Amino acid sequence: MGASLAIDTTPAPIRVLQSLRQQADDNPYVKQVVAAVARHADVSWFSWRAALFGRYDVFHVHWPEFLLRSPERSRPLQYALFLALIARIAVSRRPVVRTLHNLEPHEGASRFERFLLELLDRRTRMWIRLNAVTADRAPQTVTILHGHYRDWFAELEVPDPVPGRLLYFGLIRPYKGVEALIDSFLTLDPGLAPEAELRIVGNVSAEALRRHIVDACNVDPRIGALFGYVDDAILAKEIGQAELVVLPFRRMLNSGSLLLALSLNRPVLVPRNDANEALAEEVGPGWVLMYDGDLDGDVLLGALWQVRNAPRAPMPDLSRRDWVDAGERHYRSYLAALGGETVER
Repeated sequence: MGASLAIDTTPAPIRVLQSLRQQADDNPYVKQVVAAVARHADVSWFSWRAALFGRYDVFHVHWPEFLLRSPERSRPLQYALFLALIARIAVSRRPVVRTLHNLEPHEGASRFERFLLELLDRRTRMWIRLNAVTADRAPQTVTILHGHYRDWFAELEVPDPVPGRLLYFGLIRPYKGVEALIDSFLTLDPGLAPEAELRIVGNVSAEALRRHIVDACNVDPRIGALFGYVDDAILAKEIGQAELVVLPFRRMLNSGSLLLALSLNRPVLVPRNDANEALAEEVGPGWVLMYDGDLDGDVLLGALWQVRNAPRAPMPDLSRRDWVDAGERHYRSYLAALGGETVER
């Protein structure tokens, strides 16, 4: 009698296409999502060839407006490619999973772009919100908290804070409130805060913003700037030297910069809203400082006083933001989108 033939019944891994291309300066959040999900699924970075002709089971979308705004192609061509993608998703019944980084495109959208994005929303079977205060979306919404950056920066040197150093870092765009931060800092009386200085680090999206920052640096020697993309080592140094990070976003729902500063054990000043209040309660007192209304010099002065005098733990509690758990929850969300199981909200 011949030997029995062994049959491998192990299911093939889910194939997930991310909506972002792999780049050297990718947001570490996206790289960590891909690494965490790759423990459970076969993950690919985006290309139009893969999106239109490749094999994948789930399309995971981050910042869908990016699919319409590549500098490499004309807008009409990108719109045509986007419509072709929607058609392929509809015909093949491939589920879309969407991470809600923000509720609206930060730079706005034309009427036709909104129409195209609505078409994608209609094909979305699973919505991932990064905090518990974002409203549910139909048909199904799951909460997967924005992961921390402690592991990502673990091997890099983080220097001691410089007394009085305030830092803004990240993309410098109109909605980020950098101009308001500069104008508020300029009203700080050197006699009340003799050590205070302001550091601004990041890519500038508009020439008018760059001029505003450069003019402020020329007017007040307490203000300094480093423009452009900075690597992780420089970023760890800049954040480490801050006594307080200030992120005066006019609209703030999920901020990677906020989580990054907390991951490197630096307190952060942000506008008060539901998401920031929930985070402040989660990480413990003294780490997420909030202000109401408009930012001004008194708010900055009060925040510096809090940093120096209010009690806080040696580091914020980020235990709920582990990437191993996030990877598993993403995988289960993909299964649910495919109709395989339900997930906890």
